[in-house]
Amino acid sequence: MPTFFEALNELMAAETPLVVVTVVDTAGSVPQDRGAKMIVTASGLRFGTVGGGKVETKAIAEAQAMLRGEAAETTKFAQWNLAKDVGMTCGGIVKLYFESHNVGRWCIVVFGAGHVANAVVNVLVHLDCHVTCIDPREEWLAKLPDSPKLTKTLSSDMPSLVKTLPDDAFVLLMTMGHTTDKPILLEILRTRSFPYLGVIGSDAKANILRRDIDEAGLPDEAKRAFYCPIGLALGTNHPYEIAVSVAAQLLKVRDARLASRSLSKARDSSPP
Repeated sequence: MPTFFEALNELMAAETPLVVVTVVDTAGSVPQDRGAKMIVTASGLRFGTVGGGKVETKAIAEAQAMLRGEAAETTKFAQWNLAKDVGMTCGGIVKLYFESHNVGRWCIVVFGAGHVANAVVNVLVHLDCHVTCIDPREEWLAKLPDSPKLTKTLSSDMPSLVKTLPDDAFVLLMTMGHTTDKPILLEILRTRSFPYLGVIGSDAKANILRRDIDEAGLPDEAKRAFYCPIGLALGTNHPYEIAVSVAAQLLKVRDARLASRSLSKARDSSPP
């Protein structure tokens, strides 16, 4: 029989969506002690127990609702009076902590696997996200770290993969140069819209890309639909300092997006 942490590590390594439920406080007569834990996946109870019976059934249902994306929070507390809220005769009070993992994981796609892209990927795999790196050069993909958070994709036709990307992907174009960035960017601007789109380069490259957009007959708003240069204004041109600035910008955009969604949800749920 594996331990709780062995079971959790195995599921985390496999990137299985799960919720850990922990008994954090109790009062009166309850079926489990503080510190009791269970792991819930989409298929149900995977490991452990928080008391069995009706309280566990209710906790599993709450956890699976989180896995289905019915709750915006990735963590939450629930306190139940077992007689009034759960229908149990023991009549105590239990407080549970729900913590989801691998649910709605932040998706980042990096086109290119060169020196700076390698540094960016090395930083990103330490965050709670999943990174896909796409490049036509097998030897450069091989230099990327091995991580369950990273998918390495070899492709000689990178623009053709634009249609396969998730709608919520944050997309970085960091290929060999303007010649290979341009067709990917134009394909995205013609056919897709992502919450973040960035192209590595200088202000001069940005001006060239905007001229390319004009020549492609795309609307003026397409010129404002991407970041170039990418990253926050900090650090030097060292690959890892660029990587830190890029990761910081991605986090800033992500957090602003989450805050906006939370505000919209609060407005929608407020009484008229």
